[in-house]
Amino acid sequence: MRDPAPRAVTSICRALAEQIERGLLTAGSQLPAERKLSEVFDTTRITLREALGQLESQGLIYREERRGWFVSPARVAYNPLVRTHFHAMVAEQGRVPATEVLSARLMPASADICELLQLPGLSSVYQIRRARRIDGRLVLYVEHYLNPAYFPGILAFDLTRSLTELYASEYDIRYGRVRFDMVPTALHNEAATALKVAVGGPALRIVRVNRDQHGRLIDCDMEFWRHDALHVSVEVPD
Repeated sequence: MRDPAPRAVTSICRALAEQIERGLLTAGSQLPAERKLSEVFDTTRITLREALGQLESQGLIYREERRGWFVSPARVAYNPLVRTHFHAMVAEQGRVPATEVLSARLMPASADICELLQLPGLSSVYQIRRARRIDGRLVLYVEHYLNPAYFPGILAFDLTRSLTELYASEYDIRYGRVRFDMVPTALHNEAATALKVAVGGPALRIVRVNRDQHGRLIDCDMEFWRHDALHVSVEVPD
């Protein structure tokens, strides 16, 4: 006889969490299909999915559209006070970064971007959309908006590389003061599609507005991280 749903959900969560914590289900490994898991736990697909959803919200597992459920890898540590870039940050933690350019174009700036970059109405900006991976897993969708006055011809360069390094090597521009805004959010359609997850899934949105070494507003980034991929850790010096 099957357990009542609330008790079954708790039991499934506990069992899978213990398997993950003991290393029996390893980071990045795929869980059996939902039908198989329903048989293992002698429960309904509805009850199983509720349990899987709870484990996903805890960051223990994640789902990819049309692929199934996987055990979440360890989060990467992110300190916004440290001057670095994605590839360096990930590599320094022994992980493998990769970047894919989704699109790059000159476009009219939205009212929000005009406000962030203090541009007049009807201004144009470079928009660069990228998806980023850690150890092969899609974890970050980011939209970069650049003031074209400071970066002529930038779309001709290899935009899979670090923009931080590209700015320095080709334009003698280095980041100065930066403003961060971090809020939990739900993934919109473009971000969800890039990360191969369902629209409305949980994410951490980080908006960065950057000035250069001369104090000029040069660009802003809108990052959408999978909620289980990142650990924000800040140590404030004395």
